[in-house]
Amino acid sequence: MFVEFLAAAGVLGVLTVVPGPDMAVVTKRAVAWGWRDGLRTVGGIACGLLVWGALTVLGLAAVLAASATAYTVVKLAGAAYLLFLGVQSLLQSRRHRAAAPVVAGGAATKGNPWRTGLVSNVFNPKIAVFYTGLLPTLAPSGMSPHAGMALLVLLHAVLTLLWLGGYVMVLAKARAFFERPAVRTAMDRVTGVVLLGFGVRVAASQP
Repeated sequence: MFVEFLAAAGVLGVLTVVPGPDMAVVTKRAVAWGWRDGLRTVGGIACGLLVWGALTVLGLAAVLAASATAYTVVKLAGAAYLLFLGVQSLLQSRRHRAAAPVVAGGAATKGNPWRTGLVSNVFNPKIAVFYTGLLPTLAPSGMSPHAGMALLVLLHAVLTLLWLGGYVMVLAKARAFFERPAVRTAMDRVTGVVLLGFGVRVAASQP
């Protein structure tokens, strides 16, 4: 069982580090509003994974993955949210001034970073497909299916916290660089385009 768990951890680790919408959202928040905001966004994303995990254990995620209508509703909502964030980032790059919006200690934020992370993750239907399609095959055979999947969901959330949290701290180390007006404007534009791209990709995705 331990070997199976290590193999599952390896698969989840690879899936965690692959860049996706979550990393784009974290980049946008951390660069624009500071590392505290970025970490709160990561916390929201991890909570989104726990929501999907609970739905998977209850069997509701399987219904979503099997229902074309439900899948379409969720994916369009998620795509619309990513497009909104992308447009917001592009508009922010146009409004950018020499004074950075991050204040000492990261006290000032725009919107709720935890909610941003949660919503962007919960409205990603690909997670439902992954959790219902692949996760059961990774669950250790020595445990009940529900317990095994619950354990792997917790592991995935922890790996996400560690990976994206570490990524946020790397961005924080380069804070002086990212606070330069030209760099901030460029990052806003890049993350905006990336978020728009992910929004279109999610909208065009199939179960």
